[in-house]
Amino acid sequence: MGFISEFKEFAMKGNVLDMAVGVIIGGAFGKIISSLVDDILMPVIGMLTGGIDFTKLAFVIGEGEDAAKIAYGQFIQNTVDFLIVAFCIFLMLKAINKLNRKKEAPAPAEPEAPAGPTQEELLAEIRDLLKQK
Repeated sequence: MGFISEFKEFAMKGNVLDMAVGVIIGGAFGKIISSLVDDILMPVIGMLTGGIDFTKLAFVIGEGEDAAKIAYGQFIQNTVDFLIVAFCIFLMLKAINKLNRKKEAPAPAEPEAPAGPTQEELLAEIRDLLKQK
C-alpha cells in the first residue's frame, strides 16, 4: 500500500472528519465568544469599574527603548474569554449527556413469572417417582 493511499485511508476515517468539523465549528464559536467578551461584557465591566479599558492596562518596566511592557489587562480579557468558552462548553456537554441518559434509560422491567419449584424440590419429586416404580 503506497503512502498516498495510506494517507487517503487515514483522512477519510469518520473520526478524522468529525474532528475537522469540530475544529472549524470551534473556531467560529471562539470568534462569537470573543466578540461577546470584547464588545459586550468588557465595556460593561469597564463602566462598572470607572471606565477602565482592560486591554490598555499594563506595567512598564524600565525607560526608553529598553522598557518592557507587561500587558496584564489583555491577560485579564483573555482569561474572561476562556472562562466564558469553558462555561458554554460545560453547559453544552451537560445538555448532551442529559439527552444521552434519556436515550439509554432502561425499558420498564417485565413482571417476573411466578417462581417455580426449586431444584431440590424437583429432585425430591423425581426421587419419589422413582421409588414408586
